[in-house]
Amino acid sequence: MQRKIIHIDADCFYAAIEMRDDPTLRDIPMAVGGSAERRGVLTTANYDARKFGVRSAMSTAHAMRLCPHLTVVPPQFMKYREASKAMRGIFEEYTEIIEPLSLDEAYLDVSESSGESLTATKIAKEIRAKVQKKLDITVSAGVSINKFIAKVASDWKKPDGLTVVTPEQVDAFVGALPVKKIPGVGSVTAEKMHRYGLKTCADIREWELHDLIRRFGKFGVVLHERARGKDERPVQPSRMRKSISVETTFGEDLAGPTVWEPYVDKLFEQLLGRIESANASESIHKAFVKLKFSDFSSTTVERLGTAAVESDYRQLLIEGWHRREMPVRLIGIGVRLQDGWEHASRRLPFEQSED
Repeated sequence: MQRKIIHIDADCFYAAIEMRDDPTLRDIPMAVGGSAERRGVLTTANYDARKFGVRSAMSTAHAMRLCPHLTVVPPQFMKYREASKAMRGIFEEYTEIIEPLSLDEAYLDVSESSGESLTATKIAKEIRAKVQKKLDITVSAGVSINKFIAKVASDWKKPDGLTVVTPEQVDAFVGALPVKKIPGVGSVTAEKMHRYGLKTCADIREWELHDLIRRFGKFGVVLHERARGKDERPVQPSRMRKSISVETTFGEDLAGPTVWEPYVDKLFEQLLGRIESANASESIHKAFVKLKFSDFSSTTVERLGTAAVESDYRQLLIEGWHRREMPVRLIGIGVRLQDGWEHASRRLPFEQSED
């Protein structure tokens, strides 16, 4: 049976909720995040702010330089969770196979729910209409045969868009995609791929699997599959989550701790936001850091602890760097969660993420 997957993604979710509740924020550049004075980071920005280059995960101070008249409001996670639960209720009218990704994002498997009278496309249309009517916010949706294509499709006509990629359209749709549309291909990897002449998924198809593995390691298998529109991952209604983490890849390799030190503040604030929105602060049992070096090798350092402490992460990063003492291309920080802590629909519908 052909699978029918819907990916739902709310449009600038946190900002949309704030604009809904305070009409004076509408039609002006605004964002949700910490204050510039406390070296805050933005969790999201509305589309008026994005016209000035303001983006989520950007420091508030930098955003204010790009857009001096930007209005920044603090996040109110309880309010966002309530809206998320309401969206979840709408999803459940159509299927029980729902995989939450974030407070504002989810996959739905409607393969068993759809038919001649109620197609996957119609379900997506009805969900979008019900969310707008009940919550007064918009969501974008992608409909296709698997998670990869559905997620790409949901971003195709943002905001407030619906894109359907039928089985017959998959080959042409995926072939024309830039390589950066493949999850896991960031700016650095994309630049490396471009040097090899790989700019679209159609270009990747020209390579043999063993050549992709030789150049990109295990990720070469993913590239081979996604470039052909293949993604067998199931929609998982309930999953045991083992960790929460954030990371950043630098545009160019950085020499050492003194150079990438300022990035730790931003990462730490993002991590705290994700722990808070996932309601996982009491389930922490380890802190960990990850470093990826200029030669693509990586190392991870862990420490037992029941809370996320910024100074611990700085020490762990330095400890990890001393293992190789060479330029760094990526740093990440996170927490391990105790066994038995479940990231599932009945506990918490979604976790914080960039929209």
